[in-house]
Formats: sequence, C-alpha cells, structure tokens
Amino acid sequence: MVTEKNTAGHFVTRFAPSPTGFLHKGHAFAAMTAYRRAQKENGTFLLRIEDIDQTRCKSAFVNAIYEDLSWLGLTWPEPVRIQSEHYGDYKNALDQLENLGLLYPCFCTRKDIQRELKAAQSAPHSMDGPVYPGTCKKLPNSEIKAKISAGRPYAIRLNLKRALSYIQEPIGWHDEIYNYTSASPDILGDIVLARKDVPTSYHLSVVVDDALQKVSHIIRGDDLLHTTHIHVVLQKLLELPAPIYHHHSLLLDDKGERLAKRIGAPSIRDDRAAGITAQEYLKSIGF
Repeated sequence: MVTEKNTAGHFVTRFAPSPTGFLHKGHAFAAMTAYRRAQKENGTFLLRIEDIDQTRCKSAFVNAIYEDLSWLGLTWPEPVRIQSEHYGDYKNALDQLENLGLLYPCFCTRKDIQRELKAAQSAPHSMDGPVYPGTCKKLPNSEIKAKISAGRPYAIRLNLKRALSYIQEPIGWHDEIYNYTSASPDILGDIVLARKDVPTSYHLSVVVDDALQKVSHIIRGDDLLHTTHIHVVLQKLLELPAPIYHHHSLLLDDKGERLAKRIGAPSIRDDRAAGITAQEYLKSIGF
C-alpha cells in the first residue's frame, strides 16, 4: 500500500484551543505535550485560536488562553492565527470542493434528522452522534433553488460517497501511537463543512490551517482520533500535505473521567488564584 509522509523537514506542531471557556489541566497537558516535543525536535510550537463558533467564543477567553499558557512558561511565534480572521481561506477551499461537485446543501433541522433516524430504526452512530442519513442529498435543483430563495437556513455537506469515488485509492495516515491507520470516513458520513452564514466548520478550517501553517506533526488527544478519518479525506481532495499524527492519551480526573469544560473541570485560573505555582502545576500533570 502506498502511503504518504510529511517531507518538509522542519518540525512544526500546534496547540489550537477554542475560546469557549477557561483552560483546565487537560488543556495544559495537551499544550505541554506538543510544546515539549517541539523543544526536543528543535522545532516550532504554534498557538492557534479556533473561534469560528461565534455564539460561544468570547474575547475574554482568548485573553485568558494567552495568560494561562504564558504562566505555564510556553512561548510561540506571533502573530497568532485566529480563525475568524481568515474566512477567505476556508471559502477558497470550499469553492474547490464545490467545483469538484462534492458538496450539497442540507436544509434539515436537528428535529428533522432525529425524525428521519427514528424512522430508519437502525442508524449508524459516530463519536459525534448519529451519522446524517443523507435526506437532502437527492433534492432536485428546482427545490434547492426555491428553498435558498425563500431564505431557508442550510448547511453545506460533503457528499462522502462521491468524494471517495473521486479519490479512487486507499487512504490513511501515519500515527506515532497507532502506526499506519487506514481511514474509515464512513463513521462520520456526510459531514458539515460550512453553513449559510459561516463559510467553514471545524473539519474544514483545521485541515486548511494545518496546511497553511506547514504543520508537520499534529499532536492532540485521542478523543479527536475519530476526526482524522475525515481530515485525511479532505487533505486528499484539496491536494494538501499529509502530516504525521500523534494521538496521545487524555489526562483523567480522580474518577477516571476526561476533564472537560462542560462538566466544570477546575480551570488553570482557579488554581492560579489558589496560589499554586506554575512549577507545582506542571508537576501535577506529569511535567
């Protein structure tokens, strides 16, 4: 099987948090894992702010990210890439996929999708939830134009079956933890790549950014391992370099659960306010 490796030479990795809350120990562990690896390789550690979710992202959280990471002793090149300032880059990539005939508009609401899945009785699921059943994929052009003219909100989805037919070869990625891994993008299905009012999604923007920033090694938690199955598809379609991946284990709490903002994991700011030193904090996460 023919596979690809990054041949750029210079080691570049990144930490790319979303400013939807304050950073916690899990973030600190991920950032330090990437930072220390970059130091070991005499490479570059980048910080990127992934703020395309404008309903949840706040400038206060962006400032807190800078403060918390600086307190931990991390440094990075300036300027920091902020995704909301680069929608043009993502629109260009989206246009490439549109020109290949690989996209279609989806007008389904969440309730529509749930109803369709319930009717199907045995819908496949991924770590992101139920796989979209493709309800809007067969809409006639006349109906699509009528819905758009009426101002109906919509998402833009990747026609995965057509995309894989276009690629016409086995795909996968090199992972320093899992070795060579064959991609199974069906686990995510026809993913959303953009919406009517936002010309990108996590999947599209992260792939475009990593290529533009010449990231050679993507070091991140294994909770994102499943997303790599579709990221390598987008890399192939957009003719982007293939980075090497490193999906490390997550830092867990005392109950063996992953740390997360949504379940109230103590923030770095909380521990700083409690008087813990950066050296003590790093020791508590294994550095």
